[in-house]
Amino acid sequence: MALGSNLGNCHEHLDAAITSLRAIHAIKNLVESPRYLTDPMGPPDQPDYLNSVCEFDTQLSAHSLLDELQSIEIERGRLRPTDAASIASLRWQARTLDLDILLFGDSVIADERLTVPHAEIRSRSFVLQPLFDLNPALSIQGAGAVAELLAAANKLGIRPA
Repeated sequence: MALGSNLGNCHEHLDAAITSLRAIHAIKNLVESPRYLTDPMGPPDQPDYLNSVCEFDTQLSAHSLLDELQSIEIERGRLRPTDAASIASLRWQARTLDLDILLFGDSVIADERLTVPHAEIRSRSFVLQPLFDLNPALSIQGAGAVAELLAAANKLGIRPA
């Protein structure tokens, strides 16, 4: 799972997300990667992001986990519009907290709410680097080894927090 924030106290937002995840009874053995500062995607006139990833065991379904993540985002002030025009206009905007399911075991999911593995996982060094930090031998179904993806990725704009 990926964590990101670029509004307000970003470390506090990520810390609160980790605390909330640990409080969910169906989540166990949570480990967070080192955190990285990264250049923002989208409009350049926004603050840098603080990013990390975490891995954990869960008894939740992927969609139940997504519901939990979206609740945590909203608790931290994330705007989550429902109409198509607002969704499109906020896609690359700054946010207090962004939580994304990157992988869900070996599952492949593609529906209107969720795509797993995450659709852009192979091109995002701010996700690949912390994934590599947690598990250098990790392989992503349909994409390949994280080590190889990271070696090919543009690592400009990612630095230790």
